Amino acid sequence: MDVSAIRKDYRLQSLDESQAAADPFGQFKTWFEEAVSAKVQEVNAMVLSTVSKDGRPSGRVVLLKDFNNNGFSFFTNYKSPKGADLAQNPFASLTFFWPELERQIRIEGVATKLTDEESKKYFDSRPWESKVGAWASNQSEIILNRTELENKFQNFSTKFKNTDVPKPEAWGGYRLKPDYFEFWQGRSGRLHDRLSYLIENESWKIARLSP
Repeated sequence: MDVSAIRKDYRLQSLDESQAAADPFGQFKTWFEEAVSAKVQEVNAMVLSTVSKDGRPSGRVVLLKDFNNNGFSFFTNYKSPKGADLAQNPFASLTFFWPELERQIRIEGVATKLTDEESKKYFDSRPWESKVGAWASNQSEIILNRTELENKFQNFSTKFKNTDVPKPEAWGGYRLKPDYFEFWQGRSGRLHDRLSYLIENESWKIARLSP
């Protein structure tokens, strides 16, 4: 298989400065709503990239659960590798890729923990099985086999049967507050449109980047 021969010419849309919102949060909202309308698969899936205390980068797909002008929120186990990374180095990035629209968004900033009340509010809204799963899984720890995980799930299912499942202490959310955005629209001939937003003196400056 010749992987180098795999290519796609992007022709759907363009992105011009005159079309872009003055505020990157508004631009994100517009594109996110368009992605929802286009029925993009897993529209709220994003790659969260962190860096360990040793300078080793790591990325994984997580789900966006809320966004507003204060930032972008997601949830995880605080004792997971990403939790350990963020405890040592709060700088992180988010990447959205929506191939159906030939678009990508990159967001960089600082991640901080949500309050316990905010985390509990979201946890309580989750399906019962997902709540139990948060207790059954010590995220990223090595286990012997699938059976071990299923047995733990069954044990906690029995423990919390017919009760409200409490939020585990080590489970909660983060909010990434951005200081940089980049909106990428695929164009023909690899002459893609790239607009960046960088905050300077508490205001957002838009710049066009070479593809």
